Order: sequence, then structure tokens, then C-alpha cells
Amino acid sequence: MALFAMGLSVTAWAQTPGAAPCVLSMRWADDPPYFMRGPDGQVRGVRFELTQEALRRMGCQFKLVELPWARALIELEAGRLDMLPGALRRPEREVYAHFSKPLQRSPNVLFAHVDAPLDPRARRLTDIAATGFRLGVQIGVSYGPDFVALSADPAFVDRLQKLTSRRSLWQMMALRRIDGVIADEATGRYELGELGLTEQIRQTAVVVSDEPALVMFSKRTVSAEFVSRFDAVIAEMDRDGSLAAVLRRYLGPEPGELTPGARALRAAGAASGRAPRR
Repeated sequence: MALFAMGLSVTAWAQTPGAAPCVLSMRWADDPPYFMRGPDGQVRGVRFELTQEALRRMGCQFKLVELPWARALIELEAGRLDMLPGALRRPEREVYAHFSKPLQRSPNVLFAHVDAPLDPRARRLTDIAATGFRLGVQIGVSYGPDFVALSADPAFVDRLQKLTSRRSLWQMMALRRIDGVIADEATGRYELGELGLTEQIRQTAVVVSDEPALVMFSKRTVSAEFVSRFDAVIAEMDRDGSLAAVLRRYLGPEPGELTPGARALRAAGAASGRAPRR
């Protein structure tokens, strides 16, 4: 487990004299363009910058904890992790977590091998459920109501390939061991370009879910009042244009479209010989 302390100024709003510093632990994993290592080895990305700026304005510090998604949910529920960005709201998660308001929206879509048996008219996951399509998903990730409903079908579940690493799923698709993978639109485009698989794997018209990404906060360690203040700061960032500036820097003017700066960052990382961390 890797920890990276980010030294941010602590203001009078966050603490009174003699009070303990406001420090929160936040999960990260290589998930471009939301979290990734730059050529200098430092973590950056959309969610990194948005949460960094919001916490800075709140006078807080944070430390990054590198964890797989499924493990991060366990740690958040136990109160050993404070923040988990990029989550979807689910009833079972509301038991142990507060949720922020949306930071940004990028749909989960189906990416498929160009030779996969996919009807071009398919628009929902239910359209391919009975076709024998072999689907890859990540363990512990929520993919929306259609996926939940289909998960009650043993035949659908038998065709699922569940792994912790999305990178491994892309490679399995390139080897034709599975037909498709569900992924965030922006992340999928970024990673396929990074891996040189854009000619073999394409984004389809199947939208699996279009829910906005939220930040989960552990109820064991973070108060509802703190989350309300976080939401207020994000709204302030929306009004002053700083939120839009971060989104444009990494996502481009359209969802999933990488800006030249983001493409240059990816190229620099590849040129450095540093292997992507998943």
C-alpha cells in the first residue's frame, strides 16, 4: 500500500488553535484521466486536481492510499479510508457512506473487439444479453441497473469474466478471450490509446449507465456537515470556472476527447519507459 502525503495549507476554518489537523485519506489507483502518474512520478488527473483544490479551499490536507476498487470499498466501510472518488450511489453503500454531489459525468459504455458478434443496433446491455457475448468487468464495480438485473440470469453470469485489473481485461479482449469490456468512456479511450489497441477495440453505442460520478465519504470518520461544506466548495469552483478548466484540461470540450496537453502527458509517460501502474 503506497501513501503519498500532499502538504496543503490548513486554514482557521478547518481547525481552531490546538485542534488536530484536518487530514483525510483518499483512495487512488491508475485510472486515467482521473488518476495517473505523470512523467515526473507525481500523481495527477481530473479527480486528483478537483479534490485537491476543494480540500485546499477547506483548509485540509490529504494523503493518497493506493488500493484496488473492491478493497477500497471495504476500507471505507471499516473507517480506515475517508474518501473514495468516482463512485456511483447505491443503497448498500449509503449504509456506510455519505455521497457528495456530482463532480462530473462520463458514462459507462461498452467497448468491443472489432470482430465481436455485436448487433450494430444494440443500445443497451439487455440487447446483447442473449447473444452469447463474453463480457469483461471489474470486481466490485457498479455498472448500473441493467447490469444488476442481468446478474440474476445464470447464463449471463457464466459468460462474465471478472478481474481486478481493467488492463488485464483489455489484453484478454485483444487476445479474443472475451468480446467486450464495460468502462468509463474517457478512461477507455485513454487506455486503449495508451496500449495501442484503438484499431482492435472500438467504443460501441451501448451505454450501460449514465450516472454522475460522486465522492464517497466514510460515515465512521467524516461528518455530514463536512460533506455539505465540500459540496459548497465544488459549487463555488463551478461558479468561478476552475472546475470547468480542470475538465477541459484532461477531457477536452467533449466527453472522452483528450486534449493535446493530456495526450502529451501520456506520450511523455510512455517515452520515459515507466510502466503504467494498474
